[in-house]
Amino acid sequence: MTIEVGSQAPDFQLKDNHGRTVRLSEFRGEKNVVLVFYPFAFTGVCTGELCALRDELPRFENEGTQLLAVSNDSIHTLRVFAEKEGLEYPLLSDFWPHGETSRAYGVFDEGKGCAVRGTFVIDKEGVVRWSVVNGLPDARDLNDYVKALEAL
Repeated sequence: MTIEVGSQAPDFQLKDNHGRTVRLSEFRGEKNVVLVFYPFAFTGVCTGELCALRDELPRFENEGTQLLAVSNDSIHTLRVFAEKEGLEYPLLSDFWPHGETSRAYGVFDEGKGCAVRGTFVIDKEGVVRWSVVNGLPDARDLNDYVKALEAL
């Protein structure tokens, strides 16, 4: 079951594509967070979505907002993917324990072994204020993220 709007966002501790530990709670009181779950690096729709975020990065990563993208890939895969696509925001690995954070947000597809396309806008108090969950083949609309951030 997907985490509901109005709920406290589950905290997590994941390694990014450089091996650094990132905790959601680090941003509490400081920044809103756009948390983007995606199935796998190097796939067509995922690459398109993450590159679109790269191209509009100042809208999603600035003094008031932090963008975090999560997949079930290893940190090594994410490092190569970020370098290849010029992604400068954190790519977090939910590789092991496999899918633990994706499950906490209700976006892990047990049959496929990966996260579906879930996005959560989390305010500075750690409360989920907006979310959208799409199936594996369905890309998300970045303009929806912008509207959700503007509403905070």
